Amino acid sequence: MLDVHFVILGAVIGTWGMFAYIRDTLRGVTQPHRVTWALWAAAPLLAFAVEIHSGVGLRSLMTFTVGFGPLLILIASFWTPTGSWKISPLDYACAVVSVAGLVIWLVTRHGTVALVASIAADALAAAPTLRKSWRWPETETAAAYITAAINAAVTLLTVSRFTTADVAFPIYILFMASMETVFIAGRVGQRLSGRPRRATATIAGTAESELRGDQHEVTG
Repeated sequence: MLDVHFVILGAVIGTWGMFAYIRDTLRGVTQPHRVTWALWAAAPLLAFAVEIHSGVGLRSLMTFTVGFGPLLILIASFWTPTGSWKISPLDYACAVVSVAGLVIWLVTRHGTVALVASIAADALAAAPTLRKSWRWPETETAAAYITAAINAAVTLLTVSRFTTADVAFPIYILFMASMETVFIAGRVGQRLSGRPRRATATIAGTAESELRGDQHEVTG
């Protein structure tokens, strides 16, 4: 078990990855999905408030960083020359259900219920970006997810008492960030589908065309 102060190191590493994502967003290399990043800011910051109330202490720093970073990315998405990722009706549906999870906390005010609801909301918010990372990994920055996974792993290694409040959110972040890393860095979706790698400058238009094609197949 690591000393609890290693959480600070994990937070610094995680923050570096977020700034790498912001840098790529401002350069027009990465195209964030605003639905995901808005809810990825809300859910962890809610979980952070629950952890503070539950007495988690310094370990809650990880949860704060994975909430505050997405908030900065969301703001940066309004300044990027290529804009943000196109939002589909399915994305809006995920957002509605995700927000419903956050409302549960406002209604119940119960720590464990709130934590579970915030994780469920965060996972639903991740769905649009998971799909995007699977099909168009060029539009994402792997560093943000790699460092988030390291941040979560370091936090878990400092835990001395395995309570829901202490480990639930770090375990979830480790799992989700690892999945995103595999999708983006490994380009799993492209390899399985045989889709060639395309230049980032044209990926948005291509993705939008494919999205319209997908919707046509569903409705046709």
